[in-house]
Amino acid sequence: MIEQLSLIPAINEEETKANVEEALVKYREFMFSVSEEKLPKVTATYSMVSAAPSNLFNSTTESVAIDRVHLEQIKERHINWIRKGVNRLNAREREIIIKRYLVDDMVYDYQIYTEMNLSERQYYRMKSKAFFKLAAALKIESYI
Repeated sequence: MIEQLSLIPAINEEETKANVEEALVKYREFMFSVSEEKLPKVTATYSMVSAAPSNLFNSTTESVAIDRVHLEQIKERHINWIRKGVNRLNAREREIIIKRYLVDDMVYDYQIYTEMNLSERQYYRMKSKAFFKLAAALKIESYI
């Protein structure tokens, strides 16, 4: 018997699924949340600021604005990254991922497979396949 060498490492299925789920949850959070601590302060505060020998302006409002712009850029990149990955799935897989993770209403798996006229087993197979394809498209698969 000839032993076959595999050049492709084995995928860590649980960790890969967790990576995909985390990316999808982050997508939903980015779409619908703004952190309160990033909002500029409305009340005036006074403090002693040392005169730095530079042209930098040390305003908390300016710092908050810069942080918010940076956060918005991160959100936008993540959202586009997920959208590109999801668009690489076939129509049924894309439907599962969008309905389950990317819409604003929280829905459960049983609601989706009932709506799609799939058996529970078919649904979970398609969902699993979609997760692995999405992991590959997003380059977040994990190997043993």
